[in-house]
Amino acid sequence: MPDLDSTTPATANRAVRITHFGGPEVIEVTTIDTPYPAADEVLVRVHSASVNPVDWKTAEGKYPPVGEDALPIVLGRDLAGTIAQVADSEWSVGDRVFAFIGQDRGAQSDFVCVKTRELVAMPDAIDFDAAAGSALAVMTAWQGLFDHGGLTAGQRVLIHGGAGGVGHMAVQLARWKGATVFATASGHDLDFVRSLGADTVIDYKNARFEDIATDLDMVFDTQGGETQARSFGVIREGGILVSTLDPDTAKAAEHKVRIVPRWHAEPDAATLGEVADLLASGALKVTVAKTFPLEDVRAAHAFAQDAHPRGKVVLRLV
Repeated sequence: MPDLDSTTPATANRAVRITHFGGPEVIEVTTIDTPYPAADEVLVRVHSASVNPVDWKTAEGKYPPVGEDALPIVLGRDLAGTIAQVADSEWSVGDRVFAFIGQDRGAQSDFVCVKTRELVAMPDAIDFDAAAGSALAVMTAWQGLFDHGGLTAGQRVLIHGGAGGVGHMAVQLARWKGATVFATASGHDLDFVRSLGADTVIDYKNARFEDIATDLDMVFDTQGGETQARSFGVIREGGILVSTLDPDTAKAAEHKVRIVPRWHAEPDAATLGEVADLLASGALKVTVAKTFPLEDVRAAHAFAQDAHPRGKVVLRLV
């Protein structure tokens, strides 16, 4: 392949890859070939990539779209970096970009090919960590609230896990849309979630959300299990539960509540471009809980899974 731009440090293409399913031990940092961009792609030098639940679910073999026939696979779905090489594109080498990419390529690598239809210019007002941390989480929140849930101004919505990666984006987006926002969080995150724009924040360990959030138009659920089961009772008849997990169809029918079949966020550069404008204006902010070097990816996964961090966990590659 032609030489990369001279501003890109010469390096092997490190990547976080799994070759089989299992626990944390299957997640390895290895070296793979640097890809060459096709006509509808650019090669991005990744500066930051975020860690998401889809990563460890994929590693554990619990993410249905990725079966054993897809292995080996590089993990990671969102990134921020600079363009290192173009084939035939309106983009230029050195442009600062971020993206939420398809499952067929992994973002947690030094170099990755990104489809031009996935690519968005990074606002000058944010850094690589914030841009990488935003893409998958904010698209999950946006598509759940607006595309699947149809949330509009004046509606009442309960967002579970309001301090988490997706949750803290969902709270801000719902508030931006003009909804009345209820959110659950742990006691030490109550003020943080209020600062995001939630009208009412419920300490889920010390209060029952059913006693506070009632007659809702929507519940946005990222928790599943008992939390989801209890949520049907607070939604008005004809309202909707949108979950990133499998919805309980029997409970929905019992409470006359609409549900969305299990869905996965999809790359959409047009919407991510709207998000970029919100980030640039300060209307939407990304909280990065902690950053890790690529070599510490297992520690990053452990922290993201066990520490219940506020906001996002990000890998730094540059």
